[in-house]
Amino acid sequence: MADDLGTDGLENQVKGAAKEVGGKVRNAAGGLTGDTSEQIKGKAREMEGKAQRKIGEAEEDIDRDT
Repeated sequence: MADDLGTDGLENQVKGAAKEVGGKVRNAAGGLTGDTSEQIKGKAREMEGKAQRKIGEAEEDIDRDT
């Protein structure tokens, strides 16, 4: 099971980082076009990605400690 957490942790970090980047791009595109709805959606996606990345980091920490 510990190996699964390490793998899941890395996977969550990668997916989370991708969501963060996508959210930043969407936020920036909304800013360029003046679309506040897109900016909000982008910021939400960025925050979702950051949370997922942090979960992945915690999973890897747990895996190292076991």
